[in-house]
Amino acid sequence: MSKNIKYNASIIIIGNEILSGRTKDTNTSTLATWLNSIGVSVGEVRVIPDLENIIVETINTLRKSYDYVFTTGGIGPTHDDITAKSVSKAFGVKYQIHQEAFKILESYYKVGEFNEGRQKMVWMPENANLILNPTSGAPGFSVENVFCLPGVPSILKSMLGSLKNKIVGGEPILSHTISLRTVESEIASSLTKVQNNNKDVEIGSYPFFHAGKLGVSIVIRSENQSEIDNCNSQILKFVEEKNIKIVDR
Repeated sequence: MSKNIKYNASIIIIGNEILSGRTKDTNTSTLATWLNSIGVSVGEVRVIPDLENIIVETINTLRKSYDYVFTTGGIGPTHDDITAKSVSKAFGVKYQIHQEAFKILESYYKVGEFNEGRQKMVWMPENANLILNPTSGAPGFSVENVFCLPGVPSILKSMLGSLKNKIVGGEPILSHTISLRTVESEIASSLTKVQNNNKDVEIGSYPFFHAGKLGVSIVIRSENQSEIDNCNSQILKFVEEKNIKIVDR
């Protein structure tokens, strides 16, 4: 783990089913939480359709701006799974059968089950590195700083462990939440003063509606626990002065 060096990532959620609202995206939360834990901050998330030109353009834009790019979705066996082909085009490399992936899936399926549709999952960019899949056999892959994972949340989650040694991160990004029975306008100026006095700490305020009542959650994020503790003390001080109630969520 490298201290004092910041690492960042972007996430590309690929799939018409996400854009249509038929499927709820939980992969962003899973990936961002995991990346924060290994010291990589997520700077951008894009949700895009299963269209080759958009996938290619998005990958080529983001891979130049971020240390890491993660894609989810579009690496299955159906006709609209075009992520692997699009990544090949983005990097200008051949789209071909990955021999190691072929062997993995050939041994994973029973005789006769490794049909033409499933064989589509072993077509990848030339010289791609595999990301092993302990849940359903079909591996993901990476090319340079682009990591391609499946869209099924449980499968994606199970594959993160095999990625840990491939990602270099900084200090884990820690967070602390204070939930208050108040509205943002009541604490805005006080919170701004705390933020101005703690430039290296990220402070966010997020309204919520719970049990029929409004409230605001303040989230403090930093790589340094002492900085979080310091901000927490400053916030609790003005909360007490304003007689604002702290609530559990």
